[in-house]
Amino acid sequence: MAAPNMLSLTTVTGKTAGQAVGLSATAIVANSAASGKVIRVKSLYVSNVDGAAAAEISVTFYDSSVTTSYHITKTINVPADATIDVISKEIYLEEGDELRLAASATGDIEAVCSYEEIS
Repeated sequence: MAAPNMLSLTTVTGKTAGQAVGLSATAIVANSAASGKVIRVKSLYVSNVDGAAAAEISVTFYDSSVTTSYHITKTINVPADATIDVISKEIYLEEGDELRLAASATGDIEAVCSYEEIS
């Protein structure tokens, strides 16, 4: 099934996801295959919760139509006790697509993503 025509929407559901980011790329938001939905990612904030050391974040968009990941950010430095705004303009995830995060240190980076499921 293809993503819905956004001119004939029936449902828009606002959601927020949080994630403690590990070393391997893991989806904070995923649109399952054949969901009949499109996901509009509104914002992504990344915080370094380590009080002493900086850490790095990489954010990738996984495009299932070509089974390839593309970097939104790559090893961006997040200072200790700081937060960065990674996504402040909307991006869309079609069926099978994911927004994935990976950090340079376990336990240092947390993320919060605001998005809408549209069907």
